[in-house]
Amino acid sequence: MNQRRKFLKNTVLTGGALSVSGLSAFYIKPTSPKLEETILGHGDFRYRVEKGWGDLDPKKHPVKNCHEMVMDKKERLLMLTDHPQNNVIIYNTSGRLLGSWTLSFPGAHGLSIHDEGDAEYLYITDPGLGKVVKCSLEGKILLELEHPAKLGAYDETSAYRPTETAVGPNGDIYVADGYGSQFILHYDAEGQFIRKFGGDSFLQPNKFKQAHGVAIDYRDPNNPTLLCTARIKNSFKRFSLDGEYIEEYYLPGAFVSRPVLDGDNIYSGVCFGMTEGNYNMQLNRGFVTILDKENRVVSNPGGTEPQFENGKLKLMLQEQPVFKHCHDVCLDRDKNLYVCQWNADGVYPYKLHRV
Repeated sequence: MNQRRKFLKNTVLTGGALSVSGLSAFYIKPTSPKLEETILGHGDFRYRVEKGWGDLDPKKHPVKNCHEMVMDKKERLLMLTDHPQNNVIIYNTSGRLLGSWTLSFPGAHGLSIHDEGDAEYLYITDPGLGKVVKCSLEGKILLELEHPAKLGAYDETSAYRPTETAVGPNGDIYVADGYGSQFILHYDAEGQFIRKFGGDSFLQPNKFKQAHGVAIDYRDPNNPTLLCTARIKNSFKRFSLDGEYIEEYYLPGAFVSRPVLDGDNIYSGVCFGMTEGNYNMQLNRGFVTILDKENRVVSNPGGTEPQFENGKLKLMLQEQPVFKHCHDVCLDRDKNLYVCQWNADGVYPYKLHRV
């Protein structure tokens, strides 16, 4: 445990509330975090849960589903919810409210952040509206991508329900149409359409069932690639930045959300689950899964310990009923996790304190 983590663990966290877009209200939280006794996870990736970390006044800052979260350079945590009253809620790492704003999106789903040198920008998707927008950290829309049917990429009958974005090293934008036609759509930084790849298939390895997430993998700095989710196939698929299929990582039992890359590791929320003897997707289950630099699962907070037989990963299941549907994971500088949940009775994000 590094010195900073020791300090944070043994010190009462305090901090002032900041105003965002003219909002200055904040929620007074307990001075000391209340951690669960049970330790989640395995090996070097073990955590204690603080369920009340993100709790706010639901009358002032309601959430339906906590879909995704990112951290900016100021170590502010920006969380996306599909409640149109406040699509974006901003916390500090101790769970204090710093502000909120809304685009009035009723289905806000995907949230990515990209540093363009002059400033950081957010990319937000709403599958129900078929929208992908780029906006400032204060919620000003700066770019909206055109519907692919208007660009000749889809025909008029093709479903388009975008779930996620990623921004490449040259500013190109990749959109995962995870609830629609299962393509990854590639645009340039100005929103001009370049190509699409993927599509809908259970059997073809270069295609998807629920292309829920997309992220840029910079772990090989000389060869950045795309990691894409195939949730119903329990896998991540790797592509070149030009859309050429490279390989797949099969994660049996894990209906993974988007890949979140941090250092050498991949983190993902597992939304839904299975039970022994019933290998269909089941509601009200979930955990977090963590992969190492070799793309092998090393820890499953809330899930069964990863086990391998003849080099192949065995079925992974929920072991502890802490989560319902883990939709996203965010990390802070001390490698604590923040977990967003979908369809979980309107709960705010949980914090997993690394031990």
